[in-house]
Order: sequence, then structure tokens, then C-alpha cells
Amino acid sequence: MENLERKKVAILATNGFEESELREPMNALKEAGADVHIVSEDSGKIKAWADGNWSNEYDVDKTLDQVSQSDYNALVLPGGVINPDKLRRNEKAVNFTKSFFENHKPVAAICHAPWLLVEADVLKDRKVTSFNSIKKDIINAGANWVDEEVVVDEGLVTSRNPNDLPAFCSKLVEEVYEGKHDMQTA
Repeated sequence: MENLERKKVAILATNGFEESELREPMNALKEAGADVHIVSEDSGKIKAWADGNWSNEYDVDKTLDQVSQSDYNALVLPGGVINPDKLRRNEKAVNFTKSFFENHKPVAAICHAPWLLVEADVLKDRKVTSFNSIKKDIINAGANWVDEEVVVDEGLVTSRNPNDLPAFCSKLVEEVYEGKHDMQTA
């Protein structure tokens, strides 16, 4: 496994994130040695969604007002329906996300999280996957949507749903280890 010591990764989430899609990537990154921060709109705690109900609360490490992409080596965007739908309406969240592409840093998005990538206007001519219900949104944003477990396109890692988490986490760790990708751009 790649050693991610001295790598810092932001997980951008708010209330309503799919719990496994935050917890599993966070654990994989930490096991590889990365320093991981949960970044959100507000300080305090955010509440997970699991199995159709509200679930556990997670501590927010930093707010969007306190961070910049320059603080991190990569960005993770967990899905769920509520989480990315709220974040794509937050200009700071959209700009934070886009800044990782502008600086050629790895970004990983799973399930409905590519909605935030649509809003950030970073999908044109990219090969990506997502939860199938947002396929048309992804295509309309100019991406080449494919139905695959995990897709990597120049530092952008995407997966469809929680069943894909093992492959998603593996590729996430690999891309963070590789670092900047010149073709990862907005």
C-alpha cells in the first residue's frame, strides 16, 4: 500500500452525506498515513445518512471559511442525495471544489457527488461514472458517462455507489500518492 505520510486530504460534506461514502475513504486514507479533515459549511457536527435514515454524527474539522485548496493534496466528495444537492448551492463549496481542478490535484467523487462537479463546470470531455439517476446531468455537463465500478481520468476518481467502495478507496489512495496530474484541469 502507498504511504501517504505528509499528505493532507479534505473531505467536503454536510448533513445528509452517505455514511459509508465518507467513513470508508476516510479510513483508507488514514490507514495509508494521510492527515484527513472533514470540511463543511458550518462548525460542529454533521449528520450521516445510512439505510434510508439519519445516522451518526461526525465532527467537522474545518469550515469552508477556514480552508483553501493550498492546504490539501486532494479532495474527496462523498455522495448521498442530500449532501451534494446542498453543497452545489453553496458558492464557497463549488469554488473550493473547482480550485482542486485548477491546481491539478486529485479529486474523488462517488454516487451523487458528481452533481457538485457539474456545478463546478469541470466535467467537459472527462470520462466519469456516478449513480445512474444523475447520468443525464453528467452527460449534459459534457462528460463521457460510463457504467463502471471505478473510473480514473487524470486524477479524477469516480464510482457509482457504496458497492464500489473497495475499488474507489484503492484508486483514491493511489491517486493521492501519485499527486498532481497536469491534465487534471477545470
